[in-house]
Amino acid sequence: MIQELKSKDEMRAAFPVVKQLRTHLDEPGYLRLVEEARQKDNYRMFALIEDNKIVAVTGFKPMITLYYGRFIWVCDLVTDESARSKGYGEKLLAYVEEFASEHGFESVALSSGLTRSEAHRFYEDKMEYDRVSYVFKKDL
Repeated sequence: MIQELKSKDEMRAAFPVVKQLRTHLDEPGYLRLVEEARQKDNYRMFALIEDNKIVAVTGFKPMITLYYGRFIWVCDLVTDESARSKGYGEKLLAYVEEFASEHGFESVALSSGLTRSEAHRFYEDKMEYDRVSYVFKKDL
């Protein structure tokens, strides 16, 4: 079952899984960022639940740019370490793609850390995503 997470308690319940991807976050900081992103950036978070346990989480937001047009940006996609290689990430990303299509978006895009070669194989080989650019960042 895939469920949108809306309440603070639901977000808190997803934190142990999200923390596996966003290791730099503590729970209070995570909750603040999620709430601000929801209010200011239309960020939405969904969990895949199996046997009453969150096994995978995705967070995404709609965007419009001159390069991509109208698209969904996947900010976060993570499967719990104990539940990997069971198709949960594939199901969640397919859900995002379906959501995007149903809401008139032209594509789905995401970035993935340079060292995450297994994730890159998943996106390119299994989910048929194209590697179209590099993302650059400068801390201020």
